Amino acid sequence: MSQPLPPSPFDDSSDIFSFAHWARGLGVIRHEPTTRARIAQLLDHHAPDAKTHRDWLARFHAADRLASMGMWLVVHMTYCQRVRLDGGELAAEDFKPAPQGHTGGALNMVPAYVGYLLANSLSGRTRSWTMGQGHCVAAIDAVNVLVDNMTPSHAARYGLSDTGLSRLVTDFYRSAVDAGGHPVSPLGSHVNPHTAGGTGEGGYLGFAGLQYAHMPLAGDSLVAFLSDGAFEEQRGSDWVPRWWRAEDSGDLVPVMIANGRRIDQRTGMNQAGGTAWFQDHLTLNGFSPLTVDGRDPAAVAWAILTAEEELDEQAGPIATGKTRYPVRMPYVIAETIKGYGFPGAGTNAAHNLPLGENPAIDAEARRRFRQGAARLHVPRESLVAAVARLNDHARTARPRERDHALAAPHPPLPELPALPTFTPGEAVSPMAAVDLAFVGLVEANPGLRVRVGNPDEMRSNRLNHTLDRLRHRVTDPEPEVAEALDGAVITALNEEAVVSATLGNKHGLNLVASYEAFAVKMLGAMRQEIIFARHGHEAGRPPGWLTVPILASSHVWENGKNEQSHQDPTLCEAWLGEMDDVAPTLFPVDAPSTVQALYSLYHSRGRVAVMVVPKNPVPVRLDADQARRLERDGVLCLHEAEAPALQLFALGAYQLIEMDKALARLDRAGIATSLYAIQSPGRLRQPRDAREAGVTLEANARTERVADCPARVFLCHGRPEPLNGVLRPLDTGDGTRFLGYRNRGGTLDTFGMLFANRATWAHVLAAASEVTGACLASLLDADERRALAGESAPDVLRQVRPRG
Repeated sequence: MSQPLPPSPFDDSSDIFSFAHWARGLGVIRHEPTTRARIAQLLDHHAPDAKTHRDWLARFHAADRLASMGMWLVVHMTYCQRVRLDGGELAAEDFKPAPQGHTGGALNMVPAYVGYLLANSLSGRTRSWTMGQGHCVAAIDAVNVLVDNMTPSHAARYGLSDTGLSRLVTDFYRSAVDAGGHPVSPLGSHVNPHTAGGTGEGGYLGFAGLQYAHMPLAGDSLVAFLSDGAFEEQRGSDWVPRWWRAEDSGDLVPVMIANGRRIDQRTGMNQAGGTAWFQDHLTLNGFSPLTVDGRDPAAVAWAILTAEEELDEQAGPIATGKTRYPVRMPYVIAETIKGYGFPGAGTNAAHNLPLGENPAIDAEARRRFRQGAARLHVPRESLVAAVARLNDHARTARPRERDHALAAPHPPLPELPALPTFTPGEAVSPMAAVDLAFVGLVEANPGLRVRVGNPDEMRSNRLNHTLDRLRHRVTDPEPEVAEALDGAVITALNEEAVVSATLGNKHGLNLVASYEAFAVKMLGAMRQEIIFARHGHEAGRPPGWLTVPILASSHVWENGKNEQSHQDPTLCEAWLGEMDDVAPTLFPVDAPSTVQALYSLYHSRGRVAVMVVPKNPVPVRLDADQARRLERDGVLCLHEAEAPALQLFALGAYQLIEMDKALARLDRAGIATSLYAIQSPGRLRQPRDAREAGVTLEANARTERVADCPARVFLCHGRPEPLNGVLRPLDTGDGTRFLGYRNRGGTLDTFGMLFANRATWAHVLAAASEVTGACLASLLDADERRALAGESAPDVLRQVRPRG
């Protein structure tokens, strides 16, 4: 026979307006002496009169009840497929056959998120929030349903009833898919666009720590929930004091949930000395640490309010010239135990399933679950009263937390200045053209906050005017150097940090420029962003932030002097694997096509685009109308032959130069050849779903722009194999050849790189002879053929010589 549940620890007969009653705590929520002293001081300062004092104490009581019930619901989401709001006993069949959930972290997040709600209620100000540990989403979803702070998709399914909450726990980690292959459940194992107020998935630990400094606009405020595990995984958040300026950024309150455990062992921080070590680390890096009890929502609320006051106190003297940047940025360390409040806390098992065994089949696990849940349960009437206390949005005319300032950024589309003009045939650096165009864009849109992500060597990448106009952001500008306190260029030898500066600036105008080889280190942050954006489209919540271009320059064909480590097209190849509607990959062929593509991107929303852009001068090949058509269609015929026997396709600027050389020989040999530039190969692919089909060319449209031809040669910027897959609709089988980067490199010039990778004009002609059946001797002379075969020095191929 099952044992009766212990009585609820919540006694509502006492005076809830008594500080002494609140100080006793409720259930697992305890108020330590330090927290009690801080709250008493807070009340004296902000609620000196009796009415306000009672009102604030009632909110602290309400937060305790909400936090306890939030934890109660979190453990039900992990283990149960039925909920009883009355706290009644659950039978074995009420538990999930296969429980799932990052339960320990989610339990830790509940007091923190409730503390955030409490701080908003006490101050009458709705702050934004972001969370790096997206796997703790159960905490957010659980509390949101309890306080009725939901998106429409959640509100339609869940609510404060046995039925509504049972549907919530059943949907959690539900793996069912609909007929279109989409999850049936709007809940996810991480934050998703259905999560009320969610700003990012948080699936890649550490990126929230790199982004949050660049997120709120001046006048707004942000609470960033971080983790000690993420600190260990991704460094760079230490630099926040270098970037924050009151003039263009809102209040920042980072809150680290320090539970001391990773999945399988203690965190490195815990092993190095715990929060005492971390406090020293923060102080050394320009922060002002505030350590609080992370198990207590009142402690977290106190820390948020106190941190903002400290930040404002420091910003004031800077504005009057009495002190200078950097400020000592407040940083909250919320100390807790992994999975606090439920059996198994502090163990490795707390990461996922703290009970160890499954209550559906194990009687001891059921007993422990019932005992743990009973300590957390709050009577429905008490919970409803608590929620009413905290949900004061109408009285204070503030938005609900689901509608905070960063929940749905939608800056205006920028004004586009006139495109620069170029003279056909002149040699122009496409990156230098971007430089002038971007400065013009910035000056035409003074209302948009600008962030330029720069890992290093901005001048090497030809962005001189951009750097001189926007300048590196530093705290101690060096004379006669492009540096400034208010600089908009975020420079650090950390690709993840600088791309995150732009991805966090969702109310503004952004640009990233990097050596192509090193830009691949940005991939995780970029991918997380476009996944969340695409899920937003699917959820009916399309992203409104302006598209972020990632410029990959100093690339594989022009960076030969720096050895093969600097010759890597991986980023563009990987990006071609993503969905083209949110992740386009562009290979402009000259300055006009580059600038036209850039301006088009800035008039779109919710995309992260990779553009492979040469920094060295290349011939202006297109006029303005051709550049527009290339941007519109992704492919453009530059030389059309009547009844062509061969088609050449160039993907990249250096590739077009080689194709032009090959075309001259083919014309002399009397082989009717058409030449195409492909700027957006993803537009020509077979779409993988209906949304991607909206940006790709239909089969008829492809045929209109690329006539049928049995023989084709493609010369690609990157490795030919990924491009072959993307361009499969244009592949004629035995009649098609793909040339490109073959993983050969070294200390070489552009010609050396092309020759080493069998990607010169001569190699194009060799491929052309194979697919057309033309004699190679009709295309190349004897010396050229010997060089091509590796029988003599290749210098004879550096220039196309007239044939005798």
